[in-house]
Amino acid sequence: MSFESGLTPGGSSAPTTVAHFDERLKDLSEGLPKRLRQCADYIAANTDRIAVSTVADLAAGAGVPPSAVMRFCQILGFSGFSEMQRLFRENFAPTRPDYATRLSNLRKAGAGSAEALLAEFVEAGHQSLEALARNADGAALDQAVRHLAGAGMIHIAGFRRAFPVAAYLAYAFEKMNIPAMLHEGTGKLDHSHALRPGDALIAISFAPYSDETVVLTEIAARRGVPVVAITDTPISPVAGGAAALLTVPEVDFGAFRSLSATIALAISLAVAVGAARSARG
Repeated sequence: MSFESGLTPGGSSAPTTVAHFDERLKDLSEGLPKRLRQCADYIAANTDRIAVSTVADLAAGAGVPPSAVMRFCQILGFSGFSEMQRLFRENFAPTRPDYATRLSNLRKAGAGSAEALLAEFVEAGHQSLEALARNADGAALDQAVRHLAGAGMIHIAGFRRAFPVAAYLAYAFEKMNIPAMLHEGTGKLDHSHALRPGDALIAISFAPYSDETVVLTEIAARRGVPVVAITDTPISPVAGGAAALLTVPEVDFGAFRSLSATIALAISLAVAVGAARSARG
């Protein structure tokens, strides 16, 4: 679906749940003009901030004027920003107060020492894990386990920042005697020919997305191989057509992002797949 800059989607009602919001965002994002697409990308990656941010905060984060954020809210079906924010406030239940203030205070007190940086990353990791526990999609996780438990071969693709997660999954599956293949690109070798019907692919990628992973998901889709996508937003390029989509929040500090929540998700997925395959005999 595409929109001219002066049009609104007639008759669209506002999303009533966060899941409905994610679906609407995914459906509309491809046809949006540049500035509205910037809004979509930023908001999809930072839904945990909507409840506690102002229009100006979100606009600055997305690199657009506040009017673009307001326009974006209307395209999604909301009357304005306040209505969209109300949806997230009603679903926002932090278990510990004001993480942003905690991180800000640590930055002011730490002066860049190794001990202070450790505290920064521990706190950011804690926030990521809390967000994962709060927002995890159990149905999508169960769906991912079903596809992987029934696969003849599990292919795993994760490059650059995602590589440690992919490598861990390959290690865990090997220890459980589960057939798995790590696509790691050593020597620029392309093993996409190994994707066959009856297999499954775990594709792990976060912004800026890995071209190698995106291409492999496209090849898998053409061959009828189900993709389990582990990524940061529902509009990630590896999410399109995924048989199971697992989104992971990772809070950054100083433009560095840990993998605390992603590793926790990977461990859970690997063990659940191992248990399911064992139960099948």
